Amino acid sequence: MMWYWGGGVHWWGWLLGALGMVAFWGLVVWAIWYLVTALARPQHGQRAGDAKMILDERLARGEIDVAEYQRLRDLLAGNDVGSTGPQPPVGTGGGPSW
Repeated sequence: MMWYWGGGVHWWGWLLGALGMVAFWGLVVWAIWYLVTALARPQHGQRAGDAKMILDERLARGEIDVAEYQRLRDLLAGNDVGSTGPQPPVGTGGGPSW
């Protein structure tokens, strides 16, 4: 009777197989996690709406008054109409002085 003497997988083959299986399933779990979190993330177009919603909530809670609300709303919209920033004094090179 002849016994099996060679050609089998040694301990390092089993180790590589186990590590490969762990790496494969880790990659599958990571891919699923990445897809789920990517779908839950807000998109670029939603950020302005979020800021407007926060501004509305602050007005409703009474944290800001109507004038401040309108100023911040215009700032979010890109309108700089009500800007009260520093203005140059009259006649100091801000325009033609005749």
